[in-house]
Amino acid sequence: MYATDIFNIVDELVPRKYALENDKIGYFGKTYDNLDIKNIKILMDLFPNDDLKFDSGDLVISHHPPLFMPKTPTYVVHSNWDIISGGANDALAYYLGLKPISIFHKQTGIGRVCSTTKTLDQFLALACYKFGPENIRLVHEGDFNKMLRKIAIVSGFGLSNKDFIKLAKDRSVDAFVSGDLTHSNAILAKKLGVTLIDISHHIIELPGLFAFTQMLRNNDEINVPVEMIDTGVPWKYVSADF
Repeated sequence: MYATDIFNIVDELVPRKYALENDKIGYFGKTYDNLDIKNIKILMDLFPNDDLKFDSGDLVISHHPPLFMPKTPTYVVHSNWDIISGGANDALAYYLGLKPISIFHKQTGIGRVCSTTKTLDQFLALACYKFGPENIRLVHEGDFNKMLRKIAIVSGFGLSNKDFIKLAKDRSVDAFVSGDLTHSNAILAKKLGVTLIDISHHIIELPGLFAFTQMLRNNDEINVPVEMIDTGVPWKYVSADF
């Protein structure tokens, strides 16, 4: 199957027009004219060492733009997948049993505000079951029996953005769930009285990657194998006896 045909299908399913300005999406490589693809590999990140392991005929579709020019033909679907209806944020809401009721950041379409009937304690138990307690941090003052009727979610990076934390306060959500929490933003949330649930960036985006993979597998026009590969996080945890 020619790369051009695959790119056209992906662009129809996840239009490039939804991407944020200056987001590096699309094709990374020298040329794809008459490039015959035998397998599609779906990755969160393409690492240099992994790039050397792929075979001729493999196409990588990566969620995050690579920080180098890859040897393997690579196509990036990033913020357009985060923003589009049915994309990464809706997949995250579904995975957590939440019902989206509105867009979180209306200027860009990023994130969702969702309804739930769980208490904070119940939701944390669910999040720990789904993602593992080692991947979760909490900023909260007060009662763990607090009812979470409205939860804001942003797949990936949301807690690195001060404006998003302020927006969570303005939108009167009962908790803001995302990743990439910084020290200063945790202090800001305490000052504003905003409950933050920080889930590791990589882990919180996996539901969206699974959904993207399944979408391609279910497309009748794609007639090559589609495989998702979880390459994990780009660091190692250091033990006391390293």
